[in-house]
Amino acid sequence: MSKHDLPMETISPVYDGLSEVKRGTTVDQLDMQRVGKVQELRRNFRLISVLGFTAVLMCTWEAILFTASYILPNGGLAGMVWMYLVSLCGFAFAILSMAEMASMAPTSGGQYHWVSESSPRSCQRFLSFITGWLCVLGWQVNIASGSYLVALQLQGIILLNKNDYVAQPWHGTLMIIAVAIVAILFNTFFARKLPLIEGVILIIHVFGFFAILIPLWVLAPRNTAHAVFTEFTNADRWSSQGLACLVGIIGPMYSLLGPDSAVHMSEEIRDASRVLPLGMVWTLILNGATGFIMVITFAFCITDVEAALAPSYYFTYIDTFYNATGSRAAASVMTALITLMCLCSTISNVATASRQMFAFARDRGLPFSNFLCRVRPGWDIPLNAVFVSFIVTCLLSLINLGSAVAFNAIVSLTVGAILSSYIISMSCVALRKIRKDKPLPPARWSLGRYGLAINIAAVLFLLIIYVFAFFPLGTPVTVQTMNWSSLIYGFILVFAVVYFLVYGRKVYEGPVVLVKQDY
Repeated sequence: MSKHDLPMETISPVYDGLSEVKRGTTVDQLDMQRVGKVQELRRNFRLISVLGFTAVLMCTWEAILFTASYILPNGGLAGMVWMYLVSLCGFAFAILSMAEMASMAPTSGGQYHWVSESSPRSCQRFLSFITGWLCVLGWQVNIASGSYLVALQLQGIILLNKNDYVAQPWHGTLMIIAVAIVAILFNTFFARKLPLIEGVILIIHVFGFFAILIPLWVLAPRNTAHAVFTEFTNADRWSSQGLACLVGIIGPMYSLLGPDSAVHMSEEIRDASRVLPLGMVWTLILNGATGFIMVITFAFCITDVEAALAPSYYFTYIDTFYNATGSRAAASVMTALITLMCLCSTISNVATASRQMFAFARDRGLPFSNFLCRVRPGWDIPLNAVFVSFIVTCLLSLINLGSAVAFNAIVSLTVGAILSSYIISMSCVALRKIRKDKPLPPARWSLGRYGLAINIAAVLFLLIIYVFAFFPLGTPVTVQTMNWSSLIYGFILVFAVVYFLVYGRKVYEGPVVLVKQDY
């Protein structure tokens, strides 16, 4: 019997004392009972707000613009177009795989829960524990990453309007903290209105796309189709053009990263096992399509690649806006729109990171778990986890005072850490499907007979991207061009392993021990 066929009498009486907004649907209650968790958060997200949450956090068409500096030296215009298309096609397999897993077990734990429930019994605890640490690391660092991008874009606007502006490290640090404060305010005092806010931001995301696209179509100088689709660049002197493009693929991948963000909000989504995968798939369609249109448009607007490699205002797209409009005011307004969307993405980032931390602490995977997993009465959010996320961002921002290179290395951890959690969870699910020794939980949104092939394709693609996530930014490798995220990533992994062996294995059983095997 499927969990979705169970009679109402099987629902725990504990739900009788909950308000309707917390109870969710009958299936939500059965899902929470199956995974052995108590409903503490308000289920006030619907399909549109989930779509807005995920689409805005990923900020795909916006990220195409501010991550161009990764792909232009290592691929050029043609590399920017074709590597985005490759990334979109490859990452689509990953999004579809996660959508199915989210329908099987819609819980805020996400990847580490899926690993715990689907991995071989001999390594369930360890793999789940490491995946949880990677998720927490990736999403916490991503708050700093988003805040840093907002700060840089604000400095770009200032420089555009004041040529003698000289950015100081402390300027950036204060801006990062200011952005984090705004994100925290939206995730505390306006937390109950967050679904409505995400719906409004989705409208800005869609209409903002046309607000940027149309001026570029009408006013910007035109490149040739030959240059856009066939002219590659290897400015960083890699051994081959193909290798250069693979190094630069991190730019397009960053614009597609984060579809699992809604998964970590699943305990706040009404009818999560259906709405969650639908929201992820529609995000893939919406962001994938708008991103593809924007990358081609942007490539046609860059007529001088050499100049684009050394932008005057921090980002190539700001120079492109100014060259297209011939107006500092117009370019500033267009840039401010991109910056606003990046700020909104950071707001969603804080929500995602805090829920991920809350869930992992609830399963006793982190130090001070009792404090981090507490949900304040009346607030109905993991307030302690939200504030700890803010503190982590502030501490990371201080690194920028000493070394921008070190801070960039920490920021680049986002891609490697989150990809790791995708790879481990999808591999475990694929292995369970291959071995067929134990059935997976039923899913209301299923990939059917194509599921295993899609899972394997996703893992193979992500493994390739994972390797290049830690490549240096160029050759010859120097202190400035070295990608130090590999060192930090390794240190965090070693710390997690030591923590597990010394203390974690004594208290962390993994969420699977609470799962009711009713399928």
